[in-house]
Amino acid sequence: MNALSSAAESSGDGIIDDPLFARIAADIYDTGYSVIRGALPATLTTLLSLSQAQLKKRDYSEAGIGRLAEHQTLSTIRNDEVCWIDGSTGGGKAWLNWTEGLRHYLNCHLFMGLFSFESHFAHYAPGHFYKRHYDAFKGRSNRVLSVVTYLNDDWQQDDGGELVLYQNNDDNRGVRVLPETGTLVVFLSEKFPHEVLPAARHRFSVAGWYRVNDSLNGRVDPPR
Repeated sequence: MNALSSAAESSGDGIIDDPLFARIAADIYDTGYSVIRGALPATLTTLLSLSQAQLKKRDYSEAGIGRLAEHQTLSTIRNDEVCWIDGSTGGGKAWLNWTEGLRHYLNCHLFMGLFSFESHFAHYAPGHFYKRHYDAFKGRSNRVLSVVTYLNDDWQQDDGGELVLYQNNDDNRGVRVLPETGTLVVFLSEKFPHEVLPAARHRFSVAGWYRVNDSLNGRVDPPR
């Protein structure tokens, strides 16, 4: 077992981080979103950064929009690349453990019924972007809560690449979030349109979504 896997094993399953989880829950209850600089535990941030750094070009795929049969790649809307996290790396396993702890906490305190979680590493090359969008449309998806964190050391204002979180479709100002290492953003997927602005340097992040169980009439959703 390498150092990365060993550290992930020691992190345990369903990590409890009550002070941070409590702040996220309070923010979600009050405003529907939470933005906390330097929130992610340093060990977890390091594990994720190491796992991301070990990825090769072939590990990434061109990002798209839509699910299953509706999935398509549209570079005019987004042109980042992603690598889905399956827990096979130390950083990925530690991340999934931590988000499982958050899932349990939010279900216990906000009764959200979060059922499962999916996540990927994302890479935006200089100049790349993701135009304004929702992570879920009401009545059309079971994504209910989005989670984003960043893996970019020494990120400066002039580097760009901000996440802009809008209050609604009429909001043209939004809340801008620099993609600094360890910053954590959590928001209701159906409520907040958002975008990723072009950056002047390579930009790395981890994005994930909690789902509810929307299985119906023999159709399994989330899909296995």
